[in-house]
Amino acid sequence: MRIRLVSVGRDRSGLFAPAVEEYAGRIRRHCPFELVELKEAPTPEREGAAIIEALRAREVLVCLDGRGRELSSEELAARLGRWRDEARDVAFAIGGDEGHGEAVPRRADLVWSLGRLTLPHRLARVLVSEQIYRAFAILRGEPYHR
Repeated sequence: MRIRLVSVGRDRSGLFAPAVEEYAGRIRRHCPFELVELKEAPTPEREGAAIIEALRAREVLVCLDGRGRELSSEELAARLGRWRDEARDVAFAIGGDEGHGEAVPRRADLVWSLGRLTLPHRLARVLVSEQIYRAFAILRGEPYHR
């Protein structure tokens, strides 16, 4: 299993990148992990097309979208565990400032909401990275997830 976090834009503020790198290092103890930063585009549809183009064959797509399904950490861990057992690679897609175009949620195997709050997409990277790490801790029975 390989995991990629495909996200539109860069963290120019420098506030969030160190946290993402911290969790990336922790995730890499369990499987290969890569952050893919795509260029911002004039419309969500064009950004969505870039996300779809960046996907690999047979890669599971988890689209982060406020209209998606909320999952507990244990539910996310169960899904990651199943994909790991099936030897599937997974891409988590975070759109730009305006969200995703229609193509990304339509192509997604799972549309996941982090909650009803509106979050900066760069902060969402931190939350997603932390939850991926937490999922591995749950799967291994480690105390981190408590």
